[in-house]
Amino acid sequence: MSSNDAVKEGREFHFTKQDFDKIRKLIYAHAGISLSDSKQELVYSRLSRRLRATGIKQFSEYLALLESNNEAEWEEFANSLTTNLTSFFREPHHFPILAQHLRAIAGKHPISLWCSAASTGEEPYTMAMTVLDALGRQAEDVKILATDLDTKVLATAKAGVYPEDRVSKLSPELVRKYFLKGTGNQAGMVKVKEEVQNLVTYRQVNLLNKDWPLRGPLDAIFCRNVMIYFDKPTQLGILKKFVPLLRHDGLLFAGHSESFHHADDFFKLRGKTVYELTTPLRNQAMESERKSQPRAPW
Repeated sequence: MSSNDAVKEGREFHFTKQDFDKIRKLIYAHAGISLSDSKQELVYSRLSRRLRATGIKQFSEYLALLESNNEAEWEEFANSLTTNLTSFFREPHHFPILAQHLRAIAGKHPISLWCSAASTGEEPYTMAMTVLDALGRQAEDVKILATDLDTKVLATAKAGVYPEDRVSKLSPELVRKYFLKGTGNQAGMVKVKEEVQNLVTYRQVNLLNKDWPLRGPLDAIFCRNVMIYFDKPTQLGILKKFVPLLRHDGLLFAGHSESFHHADDFFKLRGKTVYELTTPLRNQAMESERKSQPRAPW
């Protein structure tokens, strides 16, 4: 079977290795996502929905649509290939560390946090709940920017409404404190309370873009379980761009399966998947902060 033959016969749509390779190049160039050969079935399944939605009959025609720079379909294409696995208080060991950090810096300056892969909102809302628990009334001095490439998950995040089973593993006290239970037509759903939502601002950001619509200094960056979709050069490029955004004592939170040893010129491990700037960079950041005036990060 040649590289142009169908990957598997009997499909609804003819899908070749050449199609897959082109898709792999497009999503890598657009979003930095590195797809292995093992992802062919996943790609076919997710993009077949776009062929049905557009009425296109062949992958080659769909790819031609993308290459014509159809902006609306590019957004759908990126959304389709973005993985959005998340939950409230996922990797819970990070949040006591965040709370301790918040208490240590509270009152010194306005606090700014960035959740760089917000998905459907569970992570930034968990950050917000941690802020409220740690700081009480001082939480009003905290701003959280939550970003994602996928516009559809951001819409879900902004609404802050979830099936009740999404909070089933949280304590009843926490649910009562920070969620409203739906009634009537909304029975079986919960909504994040306004005091939590008010701490979070949502925006679409592609981490591969040259310029990001935010500036430092930031007190913490959450970039968890997103670097695993990038190759090492792409990871390093993103990590280098984090450096000037972080305050000298700022923290970078990574996912449990991610390691940034290849960026040890910029970050050193502080604890379990929590990083801080290397000493020379901390000193540079401290000097920069001393000379600069406080400003809004976004």
